[in-house]
Amino acid sequence: MSDLHLSHRLQAVADFVPNHARLADIGSDHAYLPIYLAQHHVIDYGVAGEVVKGPYQSSVAHVHQYGLDEIIKVRLADGLQAIKATDNINVVTIAGMGGTLIKNILSAGSNRLTGNERLVLEPNVGGYLVRQWLNEHQYQISHEVILTEDKHIYEIIVGDPALVPLHYSQLDLMFGPQLRHERNVAFVQKWQTELHKQQLVLTNLQKAQHVNIERLQQVQHQIELIQEVLQ
Repeated sequence: MSDLHLSHRLQAVADFVPNHARLADIGSDHAYLPIYLAQHHVIDYGVAGEVVKGPYQSSVAHVHQYGLDEIIKVRLADGLQAIKATDNINVVTIAGMGGTLIKNILSAGSNRLTGNERLVLEPNVGGYLVRQWLNEHQYQISHEVILTEDKHIYEIIVGDPALVPLHYSQLDLMFGPQLRHERNVAFVQKWQTELHKQQLVLTNLQKAQHVNIERLQQVQHQIELIQEVLQ
């Protein structure tokens, strides 16, 4: 079987999985990521978790097709319930979901985490919520990437266990402690688009017959934060 090739987005996730990792890939999407990492001898062991039977069966077939049944275990389970203590997982990847869902998966399955795992998270929206969860659970945001694929913008956020509690600012949580300083093309594009959206919302709020003052102030604050970062 020939080597699997990943999309630009998934390759960026794969790049943050260290050698000899024991990986749990949640919402595994045909098990592409663990298969690729096993083929390249990056992971020693992998779990591919799926919550829906169809994708689960597809992942089982795909792993078998590549002859990796001994290294990768595919499990039908809700979120982190796919992880067993005997797996000794030290890296968790969750990619291609919204920030709200990623946060909910981490919160609901926190009893399956030891607190020593690297978390490689790729929200397609709602990065703020993911960073907020990491901040509240004593994870350091050690790496961040923002990239464009098929006209969509994705963020990859890597959380590593922190020895002491860290306190990220509102700007850090909203824009990313590293991304807001690097300010690459994808970052600027994302926040210019968001700024335009918020300015339209503000205009509509100001035109409303009954002005919602609290909502108006929230939007104005959002606009000020975005303008500050884009300066």
